[in-house]
Formats: sequence, C-alpha cells, structure tokens
Amino acid sequence: MPRMGRIVLPNYPHHIVQRGHNRQVVFAVPEDYQRYLTDLRELKDAFGVRVFAYCLMTNHVHLLLAPGESITGLGQMMKALAARATRYRNRLEGRSGTLWESRYKSSVVQSDAYLLACCRYIELNPVRAQMVADIADYRWSSYRSRIGDCPDSEWLDVDPCFVALGATALERRRRYEAFVCEAIPAEQVRLIRDALQRGQLTGTGRFVDEVERIVGIRVEQRGQGRPRGRAEK
Repeated sequence: MPRMGRIVLPNYPHHIVQRGHNRQVVFAVPEDYQRYLTDLRELKDAFGVRVFAYCLMTNHVHLLLAPGESITGLGQMMKALAARATRYRNRLEGRSGTLWESRYKSSVVQSDAYLLACCRYIELNPVRAQMVADIADYRWSSYRSRIGDCPDSEWLDVDPCFVALGATALERRRRYEAFVCEAIPAEQVRLIRDALQRGQLTGTGRFVDEVERIVGIRVEQRGQGRPRGRAEK
C-alpha cells in the first residue's frame, strides 16, 4: 500500500522527529549539540520557519516548527539541517555515508488545544528517558530558554499560547513551570506519540475534520482505531 504523503500546512506548528540512521548516536559531545543548534538558529531565518520547541537527544531530535505561507520552507530547512550535521560528523570521523534516517516523522498540531502540550512532551523527553531527574538540568532542550534561564534564548520563537499564559514574562514563566510539573494524562501522551508515529494529526476530532476539508483527503482512520482523547470540544 503506498505511503500517504506528508501533510504540511502553512502557519501551523508541526511536531517533527528525526532519528539517526539505525538509531546511531548523532550527538556525542557538547560541541555536537551546540553545532546543531547554531545551524537551526541560522536556517530557521533563511527558510522562514518558526521554532517553538526543541529537544536534542543522543540519537534523535524533537522539533516543534511552523512554516510560513510557503510550506516548502519546512522540508527545505530539515534537508539543509540534516545535510550540515552529516557533513560535520563525516568530517570529524573521516567517513562517508548517511547520518539520519531517510524520512523524518511529522504531525500537524492543533495550536489552541495541543501546542503547549507538545512543547511539554518534547521538553520532558530527557526526564522520561531517565537522563535527568529535573527538566531544568538538561541543557539541550528549549525548556531553559522558555523560562528565561538561558542567556542565549532570544532566537526561540514565542507562540501565542505561551503568551496567553500571563500578562508578564514572570507570570508566563511561573505558569509554564507549573504546567510542566502537572501529571500528564496518559491518553494525551498516547495521542501525541501515536499521531507522530502514524503521520496523523495532533488534535481534537473537530480539528481532524477541519484539516481533512483543507487538504481534501482522509488523513486518519476512524471508528475503533481512532485514538482516545479526540472527543469533540
């Protein structure tokens, strides 16, 4: 059965995961992480893509990105980002070949209902993986930038949902910290993970209906296979 083409929508956030080829290590030392973030910072502006959240793990990356009116910018940026990381790694190791899986995973995210939930899911990856006990101890995610605990954070884009958390930067920071510390419903984690793995949509049933009308195709299975947590809102 042919694989459904990736859905990309202008101005919508997209949860993206790209893994190392055969799950190989792509970030071994701090310089590897910093190099990737420097490239991400440069390329986001070059291709008109906003970056709302990120987390660099040892053998994969999580990104929450939003293209502008030109949806081609998202794929072009991911291609350029992967190519730079591959050239960097090959040059260091005196090798050739691929560094990443050939196709990254992507899920369009419903902004009002799931954007902050996806940010939290992405930034908590090191905690779920038991790499750190406290999310604030992990250097290579957007969490510390979001709460103002990182001096080089002005390049991270601020989404409207985060702005709506409070009238001041301090209020927004405190409310987001409290949000991250909340117990995350298991069905929400399952929805985010399954939508990404299947290339479906992260959102309510109504959001799925809206996107299907926009793109003119059916983008997820209905009925018994429909993930829980997508009740109409």
